Amino acid sequence: MTELTALSTDTSDMIDLHRVFREAASSGPRFVAPVADGDAIRAEYVGTYYDNVFRLLHAHHEGEDLLMTPRLMSRGTPDEAAEVSRIADQHHAVLGQLRTASERVATWRAEPTAANRDAVVAALAGLQGSLIAHLDEEERVVLPIASRLMTPAEWGEMPEHGMKSFDGDKLWLALGLVLEQMTPPQVAGVEAHMPPPVADFWTSTGRRMFTDYVTGLRG
Repeated sequence: MTELTALSTDTSDMIDLHRVFREAASSGPRFVAPVADGDAIRAEYVGTYYDNVFRLLHAHHEGEDLLMTPRLMSRGTPDEAAEVSRIADQHHAVLGQLRTASERVATWRAEPTAANRDAVVAALAGLQGSLIAHLDEEERVVLPIASRLMTPAEWGEMPEHGMKSFDGDKLWLALGLVLEQMTPPQVAGVEAHMPPPVADFWTSTGRRMFTDYVTGLRG
């Protein structure tokens, strides 16, 4: 066993991030279903939320596959490595559901019919089934292992990778969705470590854009 066994790295920020994905996957009846047939403006408004969250989820899983799973499999016991591998393999099922949901959201944004709207609701329900089960297991099984076997610096590579790999068109939305899950001290810590251009944008413009957007989304 590696000497990292005694570590107790704080991995709770991943639970905060997971709440963003849980909300999105379960929100079809609230955000999508009420949109009227032919309401192109609302379909675009709601659709861009899902597009950005889906891209954030993809970047998150890519970061886990690159930066977390290999380390845990090499450092853990055989039983731990087997569990980490099993749960990481669930990404394939989630990716399939994510791809379907992304395609249906894109179709709905282009053609905001009732049929396409309902297809998005169904796709989100399918994604919810595979995603929530995966997140539950990851939080219960993998995060305690990661807490023991990864250093804080290694753990910190994952959110950095996620932000750099995020290819949505609303970074302020992704950032705001994550920050609103955190406690005020956690938010202060994140904001203190933002690169100056990002911090300046967030404090001067991005935070207000996020608040305005989610007020319209959830209102």
